[in-house]
This record gives sequence, structure tokens and C-alpha cells, in this order.
Amino acid sequence: MKKQVVVIGLGRFGTSVCKELYRLGHEVLAIDTNVDRVDYLRDYSSHAVVANATDESELKSLGVRNFDHAIVAIGDNLQASVLCTLMLKEIGIAKIWVKARDLQHQKILEKVGADKVIQPENEMGIRVAQHMHSDKIIDYIDLSNEYSIIELVASAKVADKTLNQLNFREKYKCIVLAIKRQEEVDIAPLPNDQLQLGDILIVMGHRNDLKRLEDRGI
Repeated sequence: MKKQVVVIGLGRFGTSVCKELYRLGHEVLAIDTNVDRVDYLRDYSSHAVVANATDESELKSLGVRNFDHAIVAIGDNLQASVLCTLMLKEIGIAKIWVKARDLQHQKILEKVGADKVIQPENEMGIRVAQHMHSDKIIDYIDLSNEYSIIELVASAKVADKTLNQLNFREKYKCIVLAIKRQEEVDIAPLPNDQLQLGDILIVMGHRNDLKRLEDRGI
């Protein structure tokens, strides 16, 4: 479904979000005070405007109240991002996602009504560290403080065995969500599906259980 999204702050993070949303077919309004950044995004957004997003009258004049979603990517300016979030909330934006620079910033944003707070540097740092920690881990996504989704490479230990034989759910309390084999993705694999060496397993579970699976099961 096509969404209407306003992206405020066109640094590296905001620009990436803006370009990808536009590529996916959504209506995107890009806002920044920097003329060069706005000019660059004109070809990668529905509308790109030079404006001060901490000025409520400017936001209203741009018709921001008609948008379903807002992404505030002014991560380096705590005061501006908090003020902008407050105003968007008061204007009536249904969902507001905000970039934060640290945990303190995140807590403040959550208190003023941000629906989702993103710390891209922190999240990417965790994923890189997890990948470096183990050759078996291809990718890592936190679902909460306790649960995660990871991508694991199937070794010779599990090759030519079915999911039913491996019984990851019973042994490790982990659920195999999908299996990637080259360009093919098997979503919700069946118990009799057989693994091949080099398959990538997308697995969900408690962090401790995922660690046991990584160490002993794959």
C-alpha cells in the first residue's frame, strides 16, 4: 500500500531512507534547511523543500498534517529533534519514527511521544560485532532485549539432514523462519525440508538459545 511519508533531516540516514521509500513507490516529502541536500533529493522524492522543521507554521503550510508517517532524522541536534517530534505529534501525524544519537536522547523522544526510536550507529555496531564474533553469523537483528533473529550458515554438521531430524525447536527452542539457498528463499520451511551445505538459516529465538544453537547445533 502506498504511504505518504515526510522525512525531516537529509543527512546520510535521512537521505538513504528517503531514496529507498521513493524507490518502493511511496509519496515522500523531503525537508531540510540545507539547500544542496534538498536539491540532491529532488530526483529521489515526490517533493523536496527547504524549510525549518522546528517552525510549526512552516510545517503546517507544507501540509504535513495530511501525511501518515513522519521520520525525523535530525539525530545530531537533540533540541531540534525533540521539538520537531512534539510538533508533529500535536499536528496529528499517526506514526512518528525518530533517529536518536544515544540512549538519553532515545528516552526523551519516547517520553514526548515518538512511536519508534532508531539508533542506527548503535544497531549497526551490534550487528557488525555479532558478525565478527562468529563466522557462522551472517546477519543479526534485535527484536527486544531478549529475543533476536539471526542468519546462520549451515555447516557439514547439518548438511543432508531434515529440519525434523535436527529438531532445533525441541533441542534449542529456536524457530527456523526461512532457508536461503543461493537466490531462492524458502519461507516457513516444512519439517521434511533437507538442508544443504552453505544454506543460510534465518532463525528466531532467545539470545541464550540462539547462542547454544550456534555453538552446538550448526
